[in-house]
Amino acid sequence: MYWPNAMSRKDLTIMPGAVVASECDILGDISVGARTVIHPKARIIAEAGPIRIGESNLIEEQVEIINSIPNTILIIGDFNVFEVGARVHSREVGNSNVFESKCFVGPQVRISNGCVVGAMCSITAPEQLPENTVIFGEGVSRFSFSSL
Repeated sequence: MYWPNAMSRKDLTIMPGAVVASECDILGDISVGARTVIHPKARIIAEAGPIRIGESNLIEEQVEIINSIPNTILIIGDFNVFEVGARVHSREVGNSNVFESKCFVGPQVRISNGCVVGAMCSITAPEQLPENTVIFGEGVSRFSFSSL
């Protein structure tokens, strides 16, 4: 199922090859890159500024992506996975990240590339996660690894 009348909305751009379920909530100035898939019940809200979603992202059911920071563009890179119930209010998201089920990323957090935010983990303090950082566990532990 595709977003109905997608091409007629001035504030919504869906690139060829993207699949956007008609049962999701998409509000505000949003663009969706090629080969990105947005499942039913996802919420993408450009509340205070535009959202630009790159290519080949997977946004599963009940994911909430909100740009609530005035005068900013939330740019989401390519090849990211947002698992069921993840809530991402981040200032920016790089490439090849995984947001596991029911995690929360606050609006003052910047996610670089190759990061994993584990299931049920919450990060809210202002920071930029270094590349290849993994956040996990009840204590919201973290480690970084080098690319091979």
